[in-house]
Amino acid sequence: MRPLARLPLIALAAILPLAACASANEALKGPKLTPVGDPTPLVAEQPSVLSAYRAHDENPRPASANSIWRAGARTFFNDQRAARVGDILTVLITIDDSAQVQNDTSRERKTANTMGMTNFFGLETVLKAALPGMTPSSMVNTNGDSALTGTGTINRAEKINLTIAAVVTKVMPNGNLVIQGRQEVKTNNDLRELTVGGIVRPEDISSSNTINHTQIAEARINYGGKGDMMRSNTAPGGQALLETFEPF
Repeated sequence: MRPLARLPLIALAAILPLAACASANEALKGPKLTPVGDPTPLVAEQPSVLSAYRAHDENPRPASANSIWRAGARTFFNDQRAARVGDILTVLITIDDSAQVQNDTSRERKTANTMGMTNFFGLETVLKAALPGMTPSSMVNTNGDSALTGTGTINRAEKINLTIAAVVTKVMPNGNLVIQGRQEVKTNNDLRELTVGGIVRPEDISSSNTINHTQIAEARINYGGKGDMMRSNTAPGGQALLETFEPF
């Protein structure tokens, strides 16, 4: 084996022990909380656009002479709703959905075909002489019988009632706001994670600086986690692969 061909195998052999150690460490000590940071990576954005807005917002505003107020500071007379990059608003997630679908399918099909050769330039007699057991009038006789019966029922109910604070990460040219937020809660060795992202209209934000999840366009809401409870409720990797690629 050439030295260059060995490089992927060597890299794989070096990565596997590290991954195994990380999984074993998480299984023993539980998952770790993610460091607090910029929520932008939740949804891909254009870095150049975001950096321009952030540079504008990060410039400090000097205080006015003989005044404790800074130019552009928030006051009781200004709108307190989120409107700029870095502002925070509260997202109310209240999902109470139910769906019930029932399908019944029944299909039956029967076919019968008979083909023969009564006259064909006199060759039918030649074929009958060559094949004594053949009857030219019924050379081919086929029949088929197929039946299908199917029944399917879907009964689903989802109920989620959560609240999360999101950050404005981008102001679109038409004034709409791109928001993203992440919330993590760790209890014993279980980590619950809630993420939300999407686009909102400033006029949909209430006076209390809140917005319902139904008013978020392109909403991406994820509620999951990892830890002891999730492992006990999740099929092992080998079983999941077997069920996915099993041909029958």
